[in-house]
Order: sequence, then C-alpha cells, then structure tokens
Amino acid sequence: MSELLSALQPHAAWVGGLLGLILGSFLNVVIHRMPLIMERQWQQDAAKDGTDSLLPHPHLNLATPASHCPQCGHRLDWWENLPVLSFLLLKGRCHACLARIGWRYPAIELFTALSLGACFQHWGLSLQAIVWAGFVCSLLALAVIDWDTTLLPDHITQPLIWAGLIVASLGLSGLSLSNALWGAVAGYLSLWLVYWLFKLITGKEGMGYGDFKLFAALGAWFGWAALTPLILLASLAGIAVGLVLQSRQQLREKHYIPFGPFLAMAAGVYLIWGEFFTRLGWA
Repeated sequence: MSELLSALQPHAAWVGGLLGLILGSFLNVVIHRMPLIMERQWQQDAAKDGTDSLLPHPHLNLATPASHCPQCGHRLDWWENLPVLSFLLLKGRCHACLARIGWRYPAIELFTALSLGACFQHWGLSLQAIVWAGFVCSLLALAVIDWDTTLLPDHITQPLIWAGLIVASLGLSGLSLSNALWGAVAGYLSLWLVYWLFKLITGKEGMGYGDFKLFAALGAWFGWAALTPLILLASLAGIAVGLVLQSRQQLREKHYIPFGPFLAMAAGVYLIWGEFFTRLGWA
C-alpha cells in the first residue's frame, strides 16, 4: 500500500479530482434529497395517526430510490450516471423524455473535482487531505441547500462541528483542541447574541439557528481568531450580492437572503488565504 501511495503521490491532484467528480455526483443527490427528507420527517412528526403511507416521499433516503429523472421517473442507466460526461453525452436532456437537465449538476461535479484536486495538490495523498476534502464537500452541500431552501440541515452542521473538534485532537487541522473548542463556542454564541439583539430591536428574526451551528463549525475548524475575518468576508459578500439582486428586483419575499452560502464562501477564501489574514493580524 505504501508503495502504491508513493507512486501516486506525484499525481495527487488528479486523484483528488477524480474523487471529486464521484463525490460531486453524490453531493447532487444530497442537495436534492436532504430537504425532501427533512420535510417528510417534519410531517411525520406532526402526523397524529402515524400513517406513513399518506406522507410524501415514503421511501426516500440518500440511497433509495435509484437515481431517476424527476420529470418522467426514468431510472438512469449506469452510463447516464457518469459525472459530467453523461451530461455531455445526453446533451443536457433526459434520454427518455428529453426534459432539460439543469446545468448545476455538472457544475457542482466540476467544482467539487477542482476543490478536491486543490486539497490533494496541497496536502498530497494524506489523511489531512481527506479530512479537508470532507470539510469542503460539506460546505458546498450546505451552501447550495441553504440558497435553495433557506435550510441548513443538522445532519450536516452538527457532525461538522464534532469533526472539527476530532480533527483538532488528532493534530490534522493545525489547531489545539482548546482553540477548536473555544472557536466553536465563540462561533455559536456570537451569532446567537446578534440574533437576539436584532430581534429585541426590530422584533424580527435576522437569521436561523442553522447559521449559528455553521459558524460554530467554522470556529472548530479554523479557531476562534479566524471568526472575525470570516464574518467580515461573509457579511461583505452578502451585502454585495443583496445589492445586486435588489437592483435587478430579484430579491425573495421579505427581502431575505440566506447567510449560509456566504459563510461557506468565506470559509473557502480563508482556507486558501488564511496565512494572508494572519500576517495582517486579523486572525
């Protein structure tokens, strides 16, 4: 095994890119199905008689049913499930009903491939590369889900917090466990305080509890000192996007913009240029 790893080490970026294509295809499943699974769980909890058959998506999870066209239900063959390549072969349409396939599917696969390729290029074929690849994949899934639905699933945010603490304890994130722990605490409490202050002043809710948990996760992975540049980057990006959408009259009802995608974007920037912020004395 060690000889194989040594032989593949010069090609680590390509290995990461290939892994990213595969995981990107899975992330598309997570992004599409996780909100539906959450919706079903809420309705199931609210059902008085516990009749599952009357609830939507009775057999839906991340593994079943098999991938299919959402328009006609056509079950995809193996060659229709190839990351990016299938989209090109099918010319962006379902093989059965010719319904258009969203461009976002191959875009997420390509973005994941590039991101994981960069992780493996930087850390090589190592456990460190794997854990940061998992971090990047989690952020991508959370960002897209939140943008689509304004939801940040506990199934992703909470394990991400614990993973950050575990990774720190194993010495894989460059943080001490104490720094990661207080980063998570400070991340959660800072947005929690902002939430309640805003609510007391305006009577409105400015963000959701999922944002607290995501920021706590970023604190666990980057440490408490990184929280200031992270929140500044996320806020500036959110304001910029909000102004653009407002100028185009594309803001959603109640002029709400989910904050999770901008926290994820800030984390990506910090992952690449964290040393720059450290030299500036921001982290």
